Amino acid sequence: MSKENDILKWFNGEISTEEIKTLYPDEDFSVLEKAGFYAKQIAVPEVDADTALADFKTRTFNKKAPKVIPLNYKSFLRVAAVLVLMLTSAYFLFFNGTTSYNTAIAQTETFSLPDNSEVILNAQSKLTFNKKEWKHSRTLRLDGEAFFKVTKGKSFTVNTKVGQVQVLGTQFNVKERDKYFEVQCYEGSVQVTYGSEKVILKPGKSFRVVNGTIKKPNDFNAQEPSWLLQESSFDDVPLWQVIDELEIQYNITIDASKVDASKTFSGSFTHKDKNLALQSVTIPLRLSYKISGNHVAFYNYGSN
Repeated sequence: MSKENDILKWFNGEISTEEIKTLYPDEDFSVLEKAGFYAKQIAVPEVDADTALADFKTRTFNKKAPKVIPLNYKSFLRVAAVLVLMLTSAYFLFFNGTTSYNTAIAQTETFSLPDNSEVILNAQSKLTFNKKEWKHSRTLRLDGEAFFKVTKGKSFTVNTKVGQVQVLGTQFNVKERDKYFEVQCYEGSVQVTYGSEKVILKPGKSFRVVNGTIKKPNDFNAQEPSWLLQESSFDDVPLWQVIDELEIQYNITIDASKVDASKTFSGSFTHKDKNLALQSVTIPLRLSYKISGNHVAFYNYGSN
């Protein structure tokens, strides 16, 4: 709250413009200065208590018809409206430095962070961070999946609903979907925190949590996650998680109520051909499927 208190002191004249610019050299005070100017235009009338009381008694006991004094509210309201607008803008520009990136179904996005670290966001994912605080704290919030190429520097932290990932400078992938959390290290080292569990990952190592249970996945030797090449790969992953990815990549709804969605799948599917993707998943598991618009139903082979 120190920044907010300093701003209030500045508005009240307790801190000069030069002083507050020295305290916060990286901030843009142009909007705040305009807000301060408009605030001074709204003068609150001074009230003499004794005069007001005498006037009240005179009007009360003489019971004269009240004198209507027309007030020019237009100028007051105009300045007040401008002040509200300026103060609102000042708040969002000065205090709210949140930056967000979102992807839709079947969409990926690549962007750079303020330290030139690179992030590739997978489909239906969201990443948020505070740009103003970035130089002091390289911290992000991820909902979904993203691949990070982090420049060396201060600690770099990715928070999710399930766990936390912390690195100094490395390449890694974080996947946080419903009931599924996985971190894969491609370069350097990664520290994963899940509840009271802390694990250090080296290249080729993974950390996975399925339905709240920690699993031990096999090692891998890929240089980057397969989804960067428009393909989703899985190693001993429950079918329901594979189905979630199919739905995200193809904007479809899959009914798996007639099959065992807990059985595991190892393999991959392409992001470029829906039928080929469905065949890549169902054939190895001896399943069949039926497409009706954007709805797909899975069946045990020969039962439909």
